[in-house]
Amino acid sequence: MNIANKLTTIRVLLIPVFILLLVLPLDWGQVEWFNTVIPTNQVVAGFIFAFASSTDYLDGYLARKYNLVTSFGAFFDPMADKLLVMAALILLVEAQVIWGWTVFIILGRELMVTGLRVLLAQSDGQVMAAKMPGKIKTFTQMFAILFYLFNDIGFSQFNIPMADILYTICLIFTVYSGIDYFYQARFLFKDF
Repeated sequence: MNIANKLTTIRVLLIPVFILLLVLPLDWGQVEWFNTVIPTNQVVAGFIFAFASSTDYLDGYLARKYNLVTSFGAFFDPMADKLLVMAALILLVEAQVIWGWTVFIILGRELMVTGLRVLLAQSDGQVMAAKMPGKIKTFTQMFAILFYLFNDIGFSQFNIPMADILYTICLIFTVYSGIDYFYQARFLFKDF
């Protein structure tokens, strides 16, 4: 197993740890940072999410740089990302931090774009690369989740809802990039 696939595997294995830290009734005390009080288990979960998210960039970079692209990585890398984000979003809905309908929009877009990528690959072997709107969506999504997990650390003292701001930007780019992907691949549906 190459280094890129090891990083992907680590990310997959961290997902249940992340989930358990947020759902088990753990009483590890609290941490105070920048006038923000956060349960310790939530801080640990936040760091795990941050680490797992950073391995997404690193494993892709290593796979491309050293030509370590494998079928395992091609399947599990995007799957690990989606599972990590889905777990975080669903847990944020359960904690009544975000609305469920917003998660439906994000997950619906992810499923539709994944299906579109499969159709493109089957039709003529094309690979749909991520474009800037999709990258903005991913960036703001990851940081919104982190700010939610860390209770808007650094911004809460100024009453700036940084997590909400980033999440709103994420939703806008989720819709926009999803529409853009389907517009670019509209030739697949010419017989409709």
